[in-house]
Amino acid sequence: MYKVAVVAMNGFEEAETLTIVDILRRANIKCDIVGETDYVVGGHNIKIKIDKILSNDIEKYDMIVLPGGYGGVESMISSDLLKEIVTNMNKANKYICAMCAAPLFLSTLNLLENKKFTAYKGYDKKINQGNYLEDIVVIDSNIITSRGPATVYEFSYKLTEILKADVNAIKDRMLYYNAFDKKEVK
Repeated sequence: MYKVAVVAMNGFEEAETLTIVDILRRANIKCDIVGETDYVVGGHNIKIKIDKILSNDIEKYDMIVLPGGYGGVESMISSDLLKEIVTNMNKANKYICAMCAAPLFLSTLNLLENKKFTAYKGYDKKINQGNYLEDIVVIDSNIITSRGPATVYEFSYKLTEILKADVNAIKDRMLYYNAFDKKEVK
């Protein structure tokens, strides 16, 4: 069974973080919310309890997901432990996923060098490496990126698909096809 760590640092974007965790858990993928303390407070003052404290044990996971939120990304950038974990997971060719402002964190580790990526609007001016695209989700090798809060569903479904879960069943149960005028897959 695949294991995913979704990082929540103080200032995290709540809508992104909780939607990612919700969709992965609906797909029966082992998914832990990971942070530096037992509780973290998001950018909109929503406080959540962490499943696991950030440690090098996270390197054993198959995927790490870094939601956005400018304050959360600042917290990520100031965490030497998170930098070490993500660097080691990248060296092991594990999935490194970031959305919204979080690709800025990846750029501090030079992980976007010679990579295609996307991020929140305007981040093409803040990130001076790689090839910025305006696609909803961009996959380049083990690096997976997305744009922002409204793209979190497509991002989460893509992660679910990559981890070999039945994404169409999840979409169907969540009424995705009804909400976006898409035809149901039978």
